[in-house]
Amino acid sequence: MTAPAHRPNQRTTWPLVMAFVRFVVCGGGVGLASSGALVLVGDRAPLLLANAVITVVSTVLATELHSRISFRSERRGWRIHLQSGLTVAVSYAFTTAALLVLHSGRSDPSALAEQTVYLSASAVAGVGRFALLRVVVFARPGTTMDTAPAKSALVMAA
Repeated sequence: MTAPAHRPNQRTTWPLVMAFVRFVVCGGGVGLASSGALVLVGDRAPLLLANAVITVVSTVLATELHSRISFRSERRGWRIHLQSGLTVAVSYAFTTAALLVLHSGRSDPSALAEQTVYLSASAVAGVGRFALLRVVVFARPGTTMDTAPAKSALVMAA
């Protein structure tokens, strides 16, 4: 005899959906602001330096926004910034690898192909980053995700 499968209901999925929406809005807003800042600063400083500074500042800002708004976490301090920065580095490596794979298969891909690969890889990396931030970086101490099945459901399923 098997236990019925855990089916998340609206009560358990809604907080996750709303956290993801807040994550996209906060991260997207910081991304757009960073893009504008790069245009403004790009003429006054070397592009690589400007990009590096803006990337660091935007990552710190996005981490604070994600902590306070996206995940409504009480966690603060440099540790969350370091952990969040590591998720950014992993995302960067993932999108770069996707572009390298594209270029290894096509010597001169079109701009549309590059953008499709980059945006697709960014979307996958963003979902992965959301999961890592939610489960690891901003997890409430001693709790599991809001959408995780109850312990009794896991025991019954085993």
